[in-house]
Amino acid sequence: MRVDFVTKEDLSEFRLVLLNDLARMLKRPDPPQPWLKSYEVRKLLKISAGTLHRLRAKGILPFSRVGGTFLYKYEDVQKLVEMNVEKR
Repeated sequence: MRVDFVTKEDLSEFRLVLLNDLARMLKRPDPPQPWLKSYEVRKLLKISAGTLHRLRAKGILPFSRVGGTFLYKYEDVQKLVEMNVEKR
């Protein structure tokens, strides 16, 4: 039977590696969702459900419908925001 000893230096090195890995993982931003639901779009744009409905009805914001759920591409929402920023 083989016995391995763990030294304080081994633990200290492991701690540094672990802390570096955790810091790297926390700094990495989550990629945006490719599809957003209506409540997510309303929250991002800070608009009401009626305003979102008008954007859909006028064709300003493209959407897909799956069952009773409206889905919007993140890129389309981002383009809408950029268009409004450019107008100002």
